[in-house]
Amino acid sequence: MNDSFADATSRLWHALGAEDADLAATQLTTTGPRAVLPAAFDVTGLGTGAVAVATVAAAQFLAARRESRQPAVSVDSRESCAAFASERLFTPVGWNRPPLWDPIAGNYRAADAWIRLHTNYANHRAAVERVLGAHDRKTVQAAVAGLRAEELETAIVEAGGCAAVMHNRVRWLASAPGAATADAPPVTVVERRSSGARTPDAVGKLPFDGVRVLDLTRVIAGPVCTKFLAGYGADVLRIDPPGFDEVPSLLPETTLGKRTAALDLTASSDRAIFEALLAGADVLVSGLRGDALKRLGYDDEALTAVNPGMIIASLDAYGWDGPWRNRRGFDSLVQMSCGIADDGATATGQVEPVPLPVQALDHATGWLLAAAVARALTRRLTHSVSARIQGSLIGTANLLYSLTPPNDHLPVPTPNDFTLTATTTDWGPARRVPLPGRIDGAPVHWSQQAGPLGRHPAVWGTA
Repeated sequence: MNDSFADATSRLWHALGAEDADLAATQLTTTGPRAVLPAAFDVTGLGTGAVAVATVAAAQFLAARRESRQPAVSVDSRESCAAFASERLFTPVGWNRPPLWDPIAGNYRAADAWIRLHTNYANHRAAVERVLGAHDRKTVQAAVAGLRAEELETAIVEAGGCAAVMHNRVRWLASAPGAATADAPPVTVVERRSSGARTPDAVGKLPFDGVRVLDLTRVIAGPVCTKFLAGYGADVLRIDPPGFDEVPSLLPETTLGKRTAALDLTASSDRAIFEALLAGADVLVSGLRGDALKRLGYDDEALTAVNPGMIIASLDAYGWDGPWRNRRGFDSLVQMSCGIADDGATATGQVEPVPLPVQALDHATGWLLAAAVARALTRRLTHSVSARIQGSLIGTANLLYSLTPPNDHLPVPTPNDFTLTATTTDWGPARRVPLPGRIDGAPVHWSQQAGPLGRHPAVWGTA
């Protein structure tokens, strides 16, 4: 392994509960510049390390299935950083996709502090409009300017919207939600004895061939996890409510490799279909808020009653403890809350928030969740244990704070600095960032091209 990435990769490996010896025994090669993305934090190390641990974990599962030596793994830092900017670098050819951000989403100066409004979902925008009585960027700015930031944040959240005041790190850690998650890791894994786990089909060329993954994730972090699993052979079925309106600009990236179906989990007929899918799944990955599945009657006890051997993986924004454990959140909001945007401003001498150059908390959490799932599949095969996995963006932020940033002062890379590859989607041809990381003898392959939600039947493709 390239020594310049050894510390970051080791820290991420430990975050999975793995031992140093387990990583040292792997055939891992890391290449590329030590710093690719300019930031006050080690975003390059985080990205390269996250890709490395997920790819190694997939290679280890492949070796366990084959009862053979682990194939060699190689990871390049430039390719890893490009993947962390994949939704921005995706380029349609001959067609257009909607903007990544809603027109009124962004940072605003309130009477006493900066606040970020997240309005990419229509219902979240509507909450902001109700609270402020404003409907475009100019009138929103005027309304925000006369209000205290924390009072506005509370009002928007209570109205069903999403907002975050910019805090410095000290103030965040002194707050109730910050103190509750100050030591939160990016991923926790709790194992249980596995009984009645289904046996995936005989292994083929790819690590996750025959593995069934039920995908209840949205936006970026969860879909990054399930796209990785799909790229290495998993049968990934994404479930959304009928008519669900995901951020449309993300779908050409986040639906790659997956089949997508619609089920209404408040309807008895669709619940029966969902439970049949659960019974046949190896993995459930959820990006819903902590209390969402419980309110639908699917807490951990209910899920394991349907399928005792299923691996359950969940992620959220603000962690699994404290007053914000069920709070709506996104990467850009967590960066404002926990001190990252403030530290970015301090490092660059700016008066306004300076976030990371990419949605690094989202992407790293997705890769780490995928690594934890791969390790859990290996442990289920070799030790007859299953796992409950929980990840969070705030835990990944804590990990990022533990990494020492490189001293390089870099220009902001342009799209021409990264290599894109031709692809097809249901909307038309495009160029996208290839999946970073390589497993010797196991080339990435996505069986489904990206396309709209709800376009497939709610059945397993491997049935």
